[in-house]
Amino acid sequence: MKKIEFTSYLDGAGLNRIRVRLTTENGELKDVMFQYETTIAEEWTPIVRYDCAHGFFHRDVLLPNGDKEKQTIEIDTLKRASQYAEQDLKDRWEWYRERYIRKLKRK
Repeated sequence: MKKIEFTSYLDGAGLNRIRVRLTTENGELKDVMFQYETTIAEEWTPIVRYDCAHGFFHRDVLLPNGDKEKQTIEIDTLKRASQYAEQDLKDRWEWYRERYIRKLKRK
């Protein structure tokens, strides 16, 4: 198995990023992880993660109190799942961040 890991920044300031980990075997995608992270109080904080942990593709929205909102995403291939995860994080990272910050302030 081959692991590929990289980081993609979402803003010019370098304060928001997507960390990606892909696992392949014989050129076939076997496992994926896409995680949106932002800086809060000068530390990287994970906000949303897509992965195949627990044996199925899903999204975890991480909350300031440590809880997770888990949602199964039913997509037929890991390639399509990866495209979905990447596009969602690129399109909605600001919304995810604002939601997290609002919940953080209520904590």
